[in-house]
Amino acid sequence: MTTDPPLSAGLYEFSPFPHIADYAFLSDCESTALVAPSGNVEWLCLPRMDSPSVFAAVLDRDAGGFRIGPTDLRVPSARRYLPGTMVLETSWGSPTGWIVVRDALLMGPWHHEDELSHTHRRAPTDYDAAHVLLRTVRCVSGEMQVTLDCEPVFDYGRRPARWDYTGQNYHQGVARADGTDLELTLTTDMRLGFEKARAKARTLLREGETRFCALSWTAHEPPRTFEDAYGRLVWTAHHWQHWLARGDFPDHPWRGFLERSALTLKGLTFAPSGALVAAATTSLPETPGGERNWDYRYTWIRDSTFALWGLYTLGFDWEAEDFFAFIADVAERDKELQVVYGVDGERDLEEHVIERLGGYEGARPVRVGNAACRHRQNDVWGAVLESFYIHTRSRDHLDERIWPVLKRQVQSAIKYWREPDRGIWEVRGERRHFTSSKVMCWVAVDRGARLARLREDLKLAEKWRAVADEIHEDVCTHGVSERGTFRQHYGTDALDASLLLIPLLRFLPPTDPRVRATVLAIADDLTVDDLVLRYDPKETDDGMAAEEGTFTICSFWLVSALVEIGERTRARKLCEKVLSFASPLGLYAEEIDPYSGRHLGNYPQAFTHLALINAVIHIIRAERRHVTERMWQTSETEPL
Repeated sequence: MTTDPPLSAGLYEFSPFPHIADYAFLSDCESTALVAPSGNVEWLCLPRMDSPSVFAAVLDRDAGGFRIGPTDLRVPSARRYLPGTMVLETSWGSPTGWIVVRDALLMGPWHHEDELSHTHRRAPTDYDAAHVLLRTVRCVSGEMQVTLDCEPVFDYGRRPARWDYTGQNYHQGVARADGTDLELTLTTDMRLGFEKARAKARTLLREGETRFCALSWTAHEPPRTFEDAYGRLVWTAHHWQHWLARGDFPDHPWRGFLERSALTLKGLTFAPSGALVAAATTSLPETPGGERNWDYRYTWIRDSTFALWGLYTLGFDWEAEDFFAFIADVAERDKELQVVYGVDGERDLEEHVIERLGGYEGARPVRVGNAACRHRQNDVWGAVLESFYIHTRSRDHLDERIWPVLKRQVQSAIKYWREPDRGIWEVRGERRHFTSSKVMCWVAVDRGARLARLREDLKLAEKWRAVADEIHEDVCTHGVSERGTFRQHYGTDALDASLLLIPLLRFLPPTDPRVRATVLAIADDLTVDDLVLRYDPKETDDGMAAEEGTFTICSFWLVSALVEIGERTRARKLCEKVLSFASPLGLYAEEIDPYSGRHLGNYPQAFTHLALINAVIHIIRAERRHVTERMWQTSETEPL
């Protein structure tokens, strides 16, 4: 399709902000952090991933950061995750020497032995978050001057810290701020000094020497020596490797993408409740310098379908069951489901603007909370019922606790399916009869009928099947344009990437000509350099004025849909292209600027990684089927 000049034009000449894709992601499954290539921790919210920030330099260069690294260098020689882990390793080289910095949000053994946890609702495991951000430094050759600079600014950059020593030496300090109960304790084998809101240390490291620093925020004891710090770092690394080893990954060149996606999804999971947040950040812009800036540190119900599919497919049943339990909890509690919840099931996510923060590369406003919690989006019941259906298929029975909840969701879909809503993309313009929302209502009633039949409630199954057929007929009558493609909503012939879900959710078979026409029309007309837009902003009233990049989840959906309609070669070519846009550490934001390749939007994005898993597995299974078919064809033509 033709488009206006690139989003990136004139905006990427120079910026004090790192590219979004250059951030490393750390997690202990309760808190998350982003680390810039310079070694600066530029995003950390405590004590939960949706709490106010203590470091927010990613949204304002004066909103707090925590750096340890060479005094005179800002660009590292190399960065990587230790294989199979969430432990970041950054290497720095200079004419005088080399050092290696390792960063991790520590995990440790389960420690609630003398009292119950105040946060966990899921079954305890053998491990738990240690509530410590650990950073170690080792000089591997020569010598190098190393600097520590820790400047927290509490409450989204609004409350500067003040530091005090905790004892009679220079190795530990505590940061506090008026108006907050949170305290940060910095422990190190370097000698600390305080300059107003900043804690600093510097030392010359020679070959073989080591240093550490640990930032902690609960009563749990931080490491006091490098030996203790190193041991806990190794424990954390082994924890992640052992967790990853539980998965079922195909022996394929793309296995690494699946493993990093699995680790990222685990890192975006709030372990106490099992909730999966959409992303680790708020207000990273979907449009450079624009206003499409949202808070994604919450749990969207629609993610549940893809989350369960992905987690079960890769063999992570425990995580899938925990997320299912979270969905079941809120569905059981609330008469009508919201689109989005807090990580512990909170309903009120009041959206407001943080005026203090200037925004990433000046993109304002910076928002906290999300008004989508009050939106009517009719796809939510389909997501829940598909989740129940996937969960039930994994164990061949339906939990008695779930049945009343399920019935209520189906009845809601039946009640509201004829009404307009804001659609899967949560547009802030006029409500419409979005085709994908109708399809998801069909999913809710269709899966409800299947589950009722499983319970041998044949009368109810027949009743719901009749409604599902009615919705199906309505969509096929009003949701198809004159050219034979499905349309975004009943009042337009515009395309929408959410229509790619039609074959994936089995609304129609992939051989249906309307499905094939829709998939190919999106591939040809709703793409920029092969990458997929979620819709054409010129044809969609979404309440925003600016353009946006291509949505990476939609590009992966297109891969899966192309496989479904038999376009295996085209699907693989597109998948290779989208995988090539992964960050240097294998992560994805929400969008990609197709002209510059830069990532846009909140980061890392769970929905994108879920769609990646779906797409890659689609490709691998299709290729294996193709190889098997060719083997059979060959064997049939060979003489006995």
